[in-house]
Amino acid sequence: MNQLTKNIITEFSPMWTNKQVWEFEEINENLTFDLIYVEPGKYDEDLWKSKHSHLDSDVRDVAVRTFDNLLDGDELWLSSKGTKSLDKKHVPYLMAIIVDTMIEEEVCLNLRIEKDCLVIAIDRNADVIDCKEFFEEFYHLATGFNYDTDTGIPEDETEAEMYLTRLQEEFDEKMKNILGDKYLPGNNDPDTINAEE
Repeated sequence: MNQLTKNIITEFSPMWTNKQVWEFEEINENLTFDLIYVEPGKYDEDLWKSKHSHLDSDVRDVAVRTFDNLLDGDELWLSSKGTKSLDKKHVPYLMAIIVDTMIEEEVCLNLRIEKDCLVIAIDRNADVIDCKEFFEEFYHLATGFNYDTDTGIPEDETEAEMYLTRLQEEFDEKMKNILGDKYLPGNNDPDTINAEE
């Protein structure tokens, strides 16, 4: 990981869990931001008015639809709606949802604050160790655990996967017995389930 990414992770550590993200979105409904794609080193305020901008947008939607822009080497700049700068309280939220969106792509990201915006780019110099380091910082995004708490999860990766799968299945079974069709299995929220139908 590069130093700027390490610094921002340290500043906002520990990273948010999915539960925190969900709770934040419950309180702040329909949260949107202004986003622009910028060639590295070519930021200009006029870009907020260009075709590279996605104003008043859902961050997940833009990140998924325009992932190729990141692959092509552009940086994604995020700001609060209509301000060309980002309220600092949104930084940990945005880092969590961007990384969560990118986990499936398995790309390591560079993160920094510049001109009061959160700037995201793919880390093209990342090796396996960098990626491991990066995703370990966001490990509890998926699990909901704090990374410094002993969870009782086995060290061996295969055993850990079997252990977590068994736990999830037991929990799902118990909840289905109590709640029936109202229960959402796995690490889902109602929006995810409804989107798949």
